[in-house]
Amino acid sequence: MEKKPLKPPVAESPISEIFEGRHPSDEEKAWAEKTLAPTLDKPPERPIGAPTGVNLDEHGHARFTTISGVPIRRLYTQADLPVDWSEENHLGYPGQPPFTRGIHATGYRGKLFTMRQFSGFASPEETNRRYKYLLEHGGSGLSVAFDLPTLMGYDSDHPASEGEVGKCGVAIDSLEDMEILFSGIDLEKTTVSMTINSPASVLWAMYLVVAEKQGADWKKISGTIQNDILKEYIAQKEYIYPPAPSMRLVVDTFEFGSKFTPRYNTISISGYHIREAGSTALQELAFTLYDGVEYVEWARRRGLDVDEFGPRLSFFFNAHNDFFEEIAKYRAARKIWYRAMKDRFKAKNQRTWLMRFHTQTAGVSLPAQQPMNNIARVALQALAAVLGGTQSLHTDSYDEALALPTEEAARIALRTQQIIAYESGVAQTVDPLGGSYFLENLTLQMESGAFDYFNKMDAMGGMVKAIERGYPQKEIAEASYQYQRAVEAREKVIVGVNEFTIEEEPPQILYIDETVARLQSAKLKALRARRSNDDVRRTLDALKNAAAQDPKSGSNGSISSANTMPYIVDAVRAYATVGEICDALRQVYGTYTEVSIT
Repeated sequence: MEKKPLKPPVAESPISEIFEGRHPSDEEKAWAEKTLAPTLDKPPERPIGAPTGVNLDEHGHARFTTISGVPIRRLYTQADLPVDWSEENHLGYPGQPPFTRGIHATGYRGKLFTMRQFSGFASPEETNRRYKYLLEHGGSGLSVAFDLPTLMGYDSDHPASEGEVGKCGVAIDSLEDMEILFSGIDLEKTTVSMTINSPASVLWAMYLVVAEKQGADWKKISGTIQNDILKEYIAQKEYIYPPAPSMRLVVDTFEFGSKFTPRYNTISISGYHIREAGSTALQELAFTLYDGVEYVEWARRRGLDVDEFGPRLSFFFNAHNDFFEEIAKYRAARKIWYRAMKDRFKAKNQRTWLMRFHTQTAGVSLPAQQPMNNIARVALQALAAVLGGTQSLHTDSYDEALALPTEEAARIALRTQQIIAYESGVAQTVDPLGGSYFLENLTLQMESGAFDYFNKMDAMGGMVKAIERGYPQKEIAEASYQYQRAVEAREKVIVGVNEFTIEEEPPQILYIDETVARLQSAKLKALRARRSNDDVRRTLDALKNAAAQDPKSGSNGSISSANTMPYIVDAVRAYATVGEICDALRQVYGTYTEVSIT
């Protein structure tokens, strides 16, 4: 994992100032002297229409940076690449190591990215109607948004759920709700991604039982559960249990999935929420991939073979506004993961080397002011994801900052993907920007910076140890502060927010009232009255007993007798609720309070 040095800077001179401390070629020197230097004698460089508060350097020139604050040179040439840079070693070919240009030899010519829309609101019945609407309009996969009580492992009638039921996602309390959610949708033919973390094994078990009831073969179904508890501690904060038992539950899904659901991704290691919390692109890249390293480490301690579970590890990245920085991030991610799996973990299966990832456009970048402008932002972000080689894509709706999307807003977001796929021409060739001096330089900077973070967290003893001392949280908080400072100083222009503002009327939004909470509570009361509560108690007791044991990997392809997944599936079949199952695990594992960051 050695970093390749860039060419060293030259001594200070007018030319070196122009080229910002790197070696120019003879042709570049001639250009700088004859063409560039006279231009710089005129008023200082600054973006067209830049505000008066733009950040200037000591020469009076505008500081051009990425959205993450990475300095951007005026011009990029071969001199901005390492001395030993070569297409063979650093760029390669699509479908071949180091996978800079993508994991598939034919790119999107063979298969387009899956077009998902993150959707879920109110009741399972209403969300089911929205899913069918999206599929009818050309969506090729579903992505489930759960409400806050479900994410935190509470039933809709729990006191802690008051005011939140169905508001920011769909309310799922039991197998009955999951059956309604996917009624009329063939789960053997439709890939489904579920954004769920602490109770991931519970919701996944419900999904599997619904598929089973439809007659689907578990070995044929495909999709993803997010199941990434580390980024919850780092960024999103929707955790229930302490880190160690939470990691044990994640590894239980790896072991169960590799045996029973070989086409299903048992985790989506997520940088999305890290970026939404305010990280830079580099921090998103580094912390996400190092989370992946940590999951592999914990699974290997269980005795699992990385080439058995590794091919089902998937990733989830943000697509923010800085077009080239985002593309470089995705390209670097593939290179880093390949090196980690091959060199660090000695994986032999080429499928284990491949980074497969989903992308969602940056909700945090979509302001409430002049929301229709967000259609353009989403299009640029989605285009960056496609040019970066994403396997799956969700485009946010323009009203993201205001409420859950209306049908019209969701349709426009889906049409944005379709226009990119079918009209822009970018899907006709693989990695069309590959070889750009600027992009290759950014990719190398991303790669080098990520390994610097890796080394720091290795020295701390891994990601769990780093989280316990608040390291990634503090790094993100500082980055978030610096970005907000730049926006408030108008060094970064946000159109419609700190520049080009107007007076406007609020748009129509989707509103979820308390009717959903009353309906869900009534369903829960009826469910508890008609199910076998003796079966529920029996299955929950068995789950608690298994959770209290130290799991060891099974032999001859079997899973550990203490793996919690089979017991959760049994509880789900008995119609135990999300809250009851999570409470059973709370009794064994307790809950977690985050350390304060100073």
